[in-house]
Amino acid sequence: MFRKNAERGIISLKKEKYGVSEGGAPLYYFPSKNKCTHLLIAGIHGEEPETTFLLSRAIRFLRDSLDHVAFVLCANPDGMALGTRGNERGVDLNRNFLTTNWLPEDVLCRLTLESPRETRLSPGKAPLSEKETGALVSLIQKLEPKLILSMHSPMACIDAPLKSKEVKALENIFKIPWVPSIGYETPGSLGTWCSENNIECITLELPRIALETMETDFAVSFAQWIASI
Repeated sequence: MFRKNAERGIISLKKEKYGVSEGGAPLYYFPSKNKCTHLLIAGIHGEEPETTFLLSRAIRFLRDSLDHVAFVLCANPDGMALGTRGNERGVDLNRNFLTTNWLPEDVLCRLTLESPRETRLSPGKAPLSEKETGALVSLIQKLEPKLILSMHSPMACIDAPLKSKEVKALENIFKIPWVPSIGYETPGSLGTWCSENNIECITLELPRIALETMETDFAVSFAQWIASI
């Protein structure tokens, strides 16, 4: 199933468009061959490009689409292109989902892990006000996955309500701990939306590590895990 490095210059999986960003960029996903049970999502924060980098490096090993695993390689293409956490309109997409705890106040985030929470972003004028979140929710509702892996960085932990076999496998791969809670409120987040809609969600917070080291340390084992689920 795995391709050699000489063949990994491009992603061989077919992609489909599931929407358009606020800035007009196409939103793509890589569908599974059959009923999707697992959906992996990277790049919802444009300041976390390592999530897209690692997922791309992993799925470039694959010769063909997987039976039950689908991928969103970059949920926030405008933010990724601009190098900003939020989308083109300055909205933190991971605070724009329709949840019972959504708040209209500005979101405070950190420019680095050690920085104070003082950088302001909007949660949007209302839940699902942004094209990116609306399209992602529609995609999830269409695919009906049992489990979503939401990729972030660089807090170096695995945030999930339960220490499932998937969590244990990710602990093994990335050498980071499971935590039952990230330690602060996340109103309007994808994880909260999943919980309220009875979808298992694992938030993978990658460790702070150089991109090339992600390739050498994690890409093969992450790809093997993806192919096995």
